[in-house]
Amino acid sequence: MHNAHTARAFDCANPERVARFWCEVLGYVVPPPPKGFATWDEYTRSLPSERQGAEFVCAHPSGVGPRLYFQRVPEGKAVKNRVHLDVRVGTGLVGEERLAALEAECARLVALGAVRGQLLLADDENESCQPMQDIEGNEFCLD
Repeated sequence: MHNAHTARAFDCANPERVARFWCEVLGYVVPPPPKGFATWDEYTRSLPSERQGAEFVCAHPSGVGPRLYFQRVPEGKAVKNRVHLDVRVGTGLVGEERLAALEAECARLVALGAVRGQLLLADDENESCQPMQDIEGNEFCLD
């Protein structure tokens, strides 16, 4: 399942739940189950119990963007995450238009279980952005 050149790996407690959240954030899809299995559930049930639910994947619908690989780890997130995604929703927008785009996407993601951080307003160097946390507390920004 893992290819270092085209996938980005994420440690988490519940790989399928986190993967499905990021599918919604990025417009990604769950790829078809492995050959010989009608569903992912059927594939999962075929694995030894300790491997069931240990990994999940989501992919760009046309295969252009990187594949995201989620793997279960026993420890929770203890410190700032080492990978920080900027989800582009306000590209080319400034001022009130940008704030409205950030707010609309923020509200959509909060409904999916994300947590809103303190809005960072534009300054001399950066446009406004909205810090967020995913459903397991990993930081990302709406930019």
